[in-house]
Amino acid sequence: MSHHSHLVAPSLQAEKEAETQTQDASSDSVWRFKGSDTAAKASSVTMRVIVYKLFDLCSQEVKKTLLPLAHGDPSVYPCFRTSIDVENAIVDVLRSGKGNSYGPAAGIFPARQAVADYVNPDLTNKVTPDDIFMTVGCNQGIEVVIQSLARPNANILLPRPSYPHYEARSVYSGLEVRKYDLLPEKEWEIDLQGIEAMADENTVAMVIINPNNPCGNVYSHDHLKKVAETARKLGIMVITDEVYSQTIFGDNPFVPMGRFSSIAPVLTLSGISKGWIVPGWRIGWIALNDPQGIFKATGVVQSIQQNLDITPDPTTMVQVALPEILKKSNKEMFAKKNSILKQNVELVCDRLKDIPCVVCTKKPESCTYLLTKLELPSMEDIEDDMDFCMKLAKEENLVLLPGVALGLKNWIRITIGVEAQMLEDALERLNGFCQRHMKKTVASLQDLKLSDNSEI
Repeated sequence: MSHHSHLVAPSLQAEKEAETQTQDASSDSVWRFKGSDTAAKASSVTMRVIVYKLFDLCSQEVKKTLLPLAHGDPSVYPCFRTSIDVENAIVDVLRSGKGNSYGPAAGIFPARQAVADYVNPDLTNKVTPDDIFMTVGCNQGIEVVIQSLARPNANILLPRPSYPHYEARSVYSGLEVRKYDLLPEKEWEIDLQGIEAMADENTVAMVIINPNNPCGNVYSHDHLKKVAETARKLGIMVITDEVYSQTIFGDNPFVPMGRFSSIAPVLTLSGISKGWIVPGWRIGWIALNDPQGIFKATGVVQSIQQNLDITPDPTTMVQVALPEILKKSNKEMFAKKNSILKQNVELVCDRLKDIPCVVCTKKPESCTYLLTKLELPSMEDIEDDMDFCMKLAKEENLVLLPGVALGLKNWIRITIGVEAQMLEDALERLNGFCQRHMKKTVASLQDLKLSDNSEI
């Protein structure tokens, strides 16, 4: 159906049709095992369930190339390839044989030292290799940290909208999830008053994502300081996801949350997947920014170490190459990547002005996504964002992510980390879809407006 077919998620049909068999039809044996449903609730709040459902609605009968713009992996496209220096660092380790062995649970020392050296120039309170824990991508870092904080009756504060993996892992670990709002009218700043209102004696942490996925904003120094002061007032830690720190194309500079660790303890999650465009290499890290030693005194350090002892280790090969990768961080590569993303943002925002029923309220200045708000009162036979995306997939073979997957109902997220021509095609289809589903009264007003403009 498509030269993008390798991007398509596998069909869930086999899972839908599977039935639990407890008795062998050819004998009298009764099998005393069955699949666990422990992860069922957590799995239901992941993006994958929704994306798979949308993929399944696409059809060869539409006669259009499948355009998967619901999830983000720029590394698929040649224009976003990582630098030759980064690739050579891996090749050199491969040929040397130095990356063939097991490593310690926390990561090999040279990799942890390299991460500390990489983050320290931007920090007031420096970290050491003992403050760094290597993980299998940033996602494993999320899992380890959430599990390390889980205890009966505890709750965690997550942003809305957010990256869904935080909620999925919290649900799986038994943490109660409480969601605070990001405020679109204030350029997606954190609702700190809302945080204070919902926190209680069982709150263990607040999670912030900066630069923000999915909103694409970058928090200011002053706002982050207020975040730290709020955390101190509530007696909770700040978990900050900074994996997009090298993916910024706006005017606001990135400020690491760790700079405010003297106010409240900060646990930073990051990695090389987004900045270096190598998500398949699965290398991330946890960094503890805690000059007062609160994490150690409260047992958080020990719990992280224990959880790493029972989880898979990140690949030794990439860990051995990491010092070279971080030392030779190719500024030209970052600049090229961010320039392409900025051009794509301009392209999408410009085209959206002429597409009815979808509005870009703020241009993103980071990450690889763009949020648009649906004007549902202007549409007919569209109930909500999920209905919008389902019908779009079915009619146009275009897959966008409904905001409900991120906790933001009646918005949609468009991936911009793709080739420009792909975006052009997607926006043309989106326009056609919106024109077809726009209420006739709205369409008449739009035609009248266009007619008036043509006479000027």
